[in-house]
Amino acid sequence: MNTSSGSSIRLLQSELTFGLVMMFLSVVLSPIIDIFSKLAASTIPPAEVTAARFILQSLFALPMMAMRGQWGAWTWRRSGVHAIRAAVLTLSMVSFVTTLQVMEVADAIAIFFVEPMMLTILSSIFLKETIGWRRYTACAVGFFGAMLIIQPSFQEVGFIALLPVVTALCIAVYVMITRVVSHSEDAWSMQFQTGLWGTGFSLVLLVIGKVTGSAILDPVMPDLAAMLYLLGVGATAAASGILTVHAYRAVPASTLAPLQYFEIVSATIFGWLVFDNFPDAIKWLGILIIIGSGLYILWRERRFASKPVSDTSETAFTP
Repeated sequence: MNTSSGSSIRLLQSELTFGLVMMFLSVVLSPIIDIFSKLAASTIPPAEVTAARFILQSLFALPMMAMRGQWGAWTWRRSGVHAIRAAVLTLSMVSFVTTLQVMEVADAIAIFFVEPMMLTILSSIFLKETIGWRRYTACAVGFFGAMLIIQPSFQEVGFIALLPVVTALCIAVYVMITRVVSHSEDAWSMQFQTGLWGTGFSLVLLVIGKVTGSAILDPVMPDLAAMLYLLGVGATAAASGILTVHAYRAVPASTLAPLQYFEIVSATIFGWLVFDNFPDAIKWLGILIIIGSGLYILWRERRFASKPVSDTSETAFTP
């Protein structure tokens, strides 16, 4: 075999493995954000939780930007793109934290997991990524497992059960844009700009809440426990965000989408440990199905790493 060809294949395999590992770590860590958010939302409104997350996320990114010398390279040339990312992320977070006030973490995340399917479709349409039938099948199997976990009851929570679907659509758009800009921008700079814009949008919502008295938006003074929960939200959000950016920089969004189902598994575990919401037999069956579909994707993509997925994302979105 040609030496340069062998090196290229090894490089592709290395990038793929790196991206998959980053995404796996991110989806294991992500439910901790929701655990802290649910704890905080018991005493403060969702918009305030969202604002605190953005502020702390930006503060966590500042030292890293300084140490990495990013200030000289940081520009506002794609601020419009980052503003869009922050806007859809703000809407997704307010919607999801509102859901967490009345639903178990694992159930809310399970409804949210129409997002990978939305992302797969959006990536195929807008980013022109090649999507094979095996990947669609794996998404469908994972989604079936998610439905076994959630066992939704709209009679108990009403229309709020639909808010994770709103979150899912927003995150799919957010991830697709992140996939595009992550090729040419530093991860910490992206996190900082997103946090900056998100803080602005959240503060506007809090002002609206103060004027209208909305229970979702009207800010209150948090107690010490709530402040600690908010600190946890900011720290875990910053770490998860960086992992996600690096994952999408290395691997096409459609390849990573099925792996996000692992978040239901970790959410179920953390929900049990913190809130004593132990899964029943049907939920455990769903977890096994999700793990199986995710491991299949890991095995297949690792084996066929020498066959790169078509990627035109750098030119598919014009900022």
